[in-house]
Amino acid sequence: MTEPLNEMLSREIAKRFKSKAKTCFDNACKAALATEGAIYVQGFLAIAGGPYKPIEYSWIEIDGQIVDPTFPHLGQSAENLYYFPAQRLKVKQLKAILEESKEDYPEDDPLPIHGDPPYEYYGDVMLGGNDYQTAYNLAAAKCTELNKPRKP
Repeated sequence: MTEPLNEMLSREIAKRFKSKAKTCFDNACKAALATEGAIYVQGFLAIAGGPYKPIEYSWIEIDGQIVDPTFPHLGQSAENLYYFPAQRLKVKQLKAILEESKEDYPEDDPLPIHGDPPYEYYGDVMLGGNDYQTAYNLAAAKCTELNKPRKP
């Protein structure tokens, strides 16, 4: 079971940083870089309904609480969202990775941040190791649970 979403703080941070729909990685990155004590998290989101599989996703954690700057754009209630973390980065680590990415691959978007090799295969989603595989499997199981056919 994942931690519950702090809906009020998510809305507040989304408004403060002018979050945009379908840009969870950018929204979380901006919020993490400008919010004291925040941790940038990448992983997977499971929801009832389409796309019926885990969604590659990013959010932040503040004092152990999930804060999702993209939440207001999802059109879901907080109790219908399940977050499965694969990678957590402190702001110092996040800044270092972003700087290195800009130097090494200036034409590419640095987000999402890929995990360390060797990579596991689990579909057309983030590159990562065992932590990503575990998070993806848990999210996939939750998607299956949430989307079971209903008996008439």
